[in-house]
Amino acid sequence: MVLSRLLSAMLNKAQVVEKLAELRPIRRAAQLTAYALMKAKIAGKDATTKLLKFKTVRQIRHEASGLPKSVGEMGRKAGRLRDSVVKDVKDGIRDTSRQIFSLSARGQI
Repeated sequence: MVLSRLLSAMLNKAQVVEKLAELRPIRRAAQLTAYALMKAKIAGKDATTKLLKFKTVRQIRHEASGLPKSVGEMGRKAGRLRDSVVKDVKDGIRDTSRQIFSLSARGQI
């Protein structure tokens, strides 16, 4: 409790913050944080691109555009959607396995 108040009081002073910002470990931590955020942003964009390539997303858009005329048609649409989800999950697992294998073969894991 006392430590948190002391730390809070110190961090609210501009001079202390400036001196901390000049320290190499703090600068390095900031660089690593920025690097991690950029890598996460790039990975997010890649994931979004891959997601849009999947057949399931396209099929959901297509199926949502038209209303089913009967219960049988709704069942068929659900079956097709299930099949495409299963296929996309299998493809994703296979791609991930290949990536892990290639990284382990290069000694990066």
